[in-house]
Amino acid sequence: MTLKVYTSFFLLVLVNSVWSRTVRQVYDDLGPDHWSHFTSECPRECFCPPSFPNALYCDNKGLKEIPPIPARIWYLYLQNNLIETVSEKPFVNATHLRWINLNKNKITNSGIENGALSKLKRLLYLFLEDNELEEVPAPLPVGLEQLRLARNKISRIPEGVFSNLENLTMLDLHQNSLLDSALQSDTFQGLSNLMQLNIAKNSLKKMPLSLPANTLQLFLDNNSIEVIPENYFTAIPKVTFLRLNYNKLSDAGIPSSGFNASSILDLQLSHNQLTKIPPINAHLEHLHLDHNRIRSVNGTQICPVSIAVAEDYGFHGNIPRLRYLRLDGNEIQPPIPLDIMICFRLLQAVVI
Repeated sequence: MTLKVYTSFFLLVLVNSVWSRTVRQVYDDLGPDHWSHFTSECPRECFCPPSFPNALYCDNKGLKEIPPIPARIWYLYLQNNLIETVSEKPFVNATHLRWINLNKNKITNSGIENGALSKLKRLLYLFLEDNELEEVPAPLPVGLEQLRLARNKISRIPEGVFSNLENLTMLDLHQNSLLDSALQSDTFQGLSNLMQLNIAKNSLKKMPLSLPANTLQLFLDNNSIEVIPENYFTAIPKVTFLRLNYNKLSDAGIPSSGFNASSILDLQLSHNQLTKIPPINAHLEHLHLDHNRIRSVNGTQICPVSIAVAEDYGFHGNIPRLRYLRLDGNEIQPPIPLDIMICFRLLQAVVI
């Protein structure tokens, strides 16, 4: 599983890199006459780098509106301005846009003209972090792969807003104003290829239900979650990285099979209210339990296989794979119990 996850991300980076180099090479072969044409097309408020003419840099210019975007532009940088509205007009000729960065502006939902975003058929990456949005904007481009909406004022997710976004792999909603009521059973319907979901720093008290089955990374830090429902992770059987730091989880809120999912490799439960280490799966590799209320560690109790099996060097099939264990900020006194080392023979670091 680990190899597959890393390979997917590596291929994504590689494809983007090759794509960018190919585009640059095409324009590097153009003559002076072409350069003068590109320069004349460049909005006077912006910068058009000669070495990368399919990018337009309009960031940090004090702009209050989006200038007309030339047809050749693929990458548009508009962050750190005073933009309040997103209308269709500036994008009339920009039919090749792949990337728009509108972070750190003053955009509201009422300031986004209906259809202004959805008509950008080739858009893959949309960044609207640090704006004034109160709900997820709609409609969105159907080919979108990444949607970043962190640090807005979003408290509402319109019904069906994600229903056609089957290519979306990353959705970032962290540091907004989402309550449990905002996440309905069909909220994420349609996100069949979602890999990363970030809902950290909201106001959730419950684990969100009906998450996309292909979710690999789930970030729920800094909420007020108290309970992990029984068999919760059977609905997201591929989840690999799980972050629940800074919540209100107690021993009573975690069922005996709470984190017994073979897909989870990295589990973060720091800054909660646990007094003991919850049951884990033998496949887990990284466990963060710092700053809880744990007083002691019993290797026999937390070992996902019996100590007798763990002592058998020849039994490699179910040998626990834990490599990193963080326990600092609790009430545990060294030394580390010997049965911990007997169980977790692959441990490389223990922080107390």
